Amino acid sequence: MKPSTLRLIFNCWPPFVASGIHVTRFSADWRHVRVEMRMRPWNRNYVGTHFGGNLFAMTDPFWMIPIKECLGRDYIVWDKAAEIEFVKPGKGTVHAEFNVEDSALDEIRAATAGGEKFLKWFPVDIVDGRGEVVARVRKQIYVRLKPARR
Repeated sequence: MKPSTLRLIFNCWPPFVASGIHVTRFSADWRHVRVEMRMRPWNRNYVGTHFGGNLFAMTDPFWMIPIKECLGRDYIVWDKAAEIEFVKPGKGTVHAEFNVEDSALDEIRAATAGGEKFLKWFPVDIVDGRGEVVARVRKQIYVRLKPARR
C-alpha cells in the first residue's frame, strides 16, 4: 500500500473522524507523518479541553507503521508499550510530527541482526497552535527479524 492510500484510509476511518483526528502528511518514503486534531464539541472533555484519550489516539499507530514500512518485509514490528504525560490543557488544533531517522533504523538493524528481539522507545510531543507542548507521548516498539530471516 502507498502512504497516500493509507493516509486516505486513516482520514476516513470512523474512530479518527469522530475524534477530529486528521493525517495531514504521510511522506512517500514513510519517514514523516504529521497528524492534527481539531477541537470539536464531541471531542472535548468535562472542562472543555481535548479529551486525553483522543490525544493519545492521535499518536497510536504512527511509530509502528512507518518503522515497519522502512525496515521491510523481513521484520516483525509491534507496539509493545506506551505512556503519555499531560503537560497542559489542549485547546484548538493540536498536532504531532513523527520523523523516522536513519540512525534509528540502523540501530534496529544492528540490534536484530542475530535474530534477537529489540525494544526501543520513540518520543513525540503533541503541540498546540503556539508551539507549546500539550502532551508528551512515548511508544515502545518491538522489532525482530522474521524466523525465516534469522
